[in-house]
Amino acid sequence: MTTNPTTNPTTTPTATPPTTSPQPIRVMIADDHVLMREGIVAVLAGFDHIELAGQAGNGQDAVEQFLRLRPDVTLLDLQMPLLSGFDAMMSIRSLDRNARIIVLTSYKGDAQVGRALKAGAAGYLFKGALRMDLETAIRTVHAGERYIPPELAAEVADYFACDALSGRELEVLRLVAEGNTNKEVGRQLAIKEETVKAHVSAVLAKLGANDRTHAVTIAVRRGYLDA
Repeated sequence: MTTNPTTNPTTTPTATPPTTSPQPIRVMIADDHVLMREGIVAVLAGFDHIELAGQAGNGQDAVEQFLRLRPDVTLLDLQMPLLSGFDAMMSIRSLDRNARIIVLTSYKGDAQVGRALKAGAAGYLFKGALRMDLETAIRTVHAGERYIPPELAAEVADYFACDALSGRELEVLRLVAEGNTNKEVGRQLAIKEETVKAHVSAVLAKLGANDRTHAVTIAVRRGYLDA
């Protein structure tokens, strides 16, 4: 019997290792508007390797669902009942410092963006841009990076570069926005009228405002005050 010289009888063919698909990115949606959640679910359905992990309809439920589901990325609305989006995010981050959260909002104020980022948000997404930007935002945040809409990048940089309004300055500004005089503001906050004037002057300087009315207008636009 002759042996083919090109064949080694002791060698067996090497098996080709099976290819494995990447694990899908599991996403949880927290928004109190049912139609908004349904819209996001429909958009997610069109993405490869991104799947819905669960939903929550208020801030308290968002924290509970996060603990139960442990999603890879959480889409969190800022305006929710029972527990605000900010408070829910703080609770989730206190339980899991690695939680990746993308804030959903319809408001473009840089102060609100800055506050969300300081609270631990990894991304910021406008609800009106979900169809265009949602997939990029999810993949970017899941990769451990931050996602900020390009049109907000410069404003956010300016926010972090300048002095933000202090808690007391915000209190004074809110009362000023309600039409209170310096004397009335001082009475409500139990501080001297001269102290109120000093806070108002500081607010005007930080916001680059010409007067009290202008300061309120800027504060609303930038997200320091609700419209």
